[in-house]
Amino acid sequence: MMGRVAGKVAIVTGGASGIGEACAKVLAREGASVVVSDIDREGGARVVKEIGDAGGKARFLEHDVASEARWAEVVAAAVAAFGGLQVLVNNAGIGVGGLCESFSLEDWRRQTAINLDGVFLGTKHAIPAMRASGGGSIVIMSSGAGLTGAPGMSGYCATKGAVRLFAKAVALEMAQLGDNIRVNSVHPGVIDTPIWTKVTPETRAVFGGAAQGNAVDPAVLAAAMAPLGKAGMPEDIAMGVLFLASDESRYMTGAELVIDGGATAG
Repeated sequence: MMGRVAGKVAIVTGGASGIGEACAKVLAREGASVVVSDIDREGGARVVKEIGDAGGKARFLEHDVASEARWAEVVAAAVAAFGGLQVLVNNAGIGVGGLCESFSLEDWRRQTAINLDGVFLGTKHAIPAMRASGGGSIVIMSSGAGLTGAPGMSGYCATKGAVRLFAKAVALEMAQLGDNIRVNSVHPGVIDTPIWTKVTPETRAVFGGAAQGNAVDPAVLAAAMAPLGKAGMPEDIAMGVLFLASDESRYMTGAELVIDGGATAG
């Protein structure tokens, strides 16, 4: 199979649904062998089957991204299964809303463990495997909330802002070492994914009229936030990730790819 990432091996965390699923499918469609990692076994198995049915190569690995031991195993398994590692999409993340003064330390640490520690651990363990493979591309999923603040989302903004600067620092390290490893961040806006159905009472209050029962309507939210007036789709983000994973972006590192319908342009 030929394609824009033909012959590359990729790990996509949080690949069982939403943006991660779209990234895994697009990378596989364009020729990569993909390790889909997630805590959701059923969803991960479904994504791998759908990739296989479409003629692509993929395998699922159950993966808690906050576990360093598991990260070492996942990277080793990717190399053993497919012969190397050239792409890491650090996508797994959660969003926990609430006002700072009432936000629990437990929720702060849980969100940080996944959104920030998971990105650090994935990057740390991918680098040696990428170096041995001749180089690669690390794509870190930040957010529009990593560029601007959002009331009621201080903890989430903290993690997404942190990974934005983490990406830049590691990009400079890799460039200095001459390892041919690029590191960039992606900043989605309001994207129509299942994350909007997992809303806490505190988060419902944050999103006002866009909140309906236990969910937030991304179309209503995007109409209020994005100049383009509509929510993005997971494949909109996946196409940006494909560009960063491919050799088309070979002169791009330490950069931010913003895909948010214009929400942060003003």
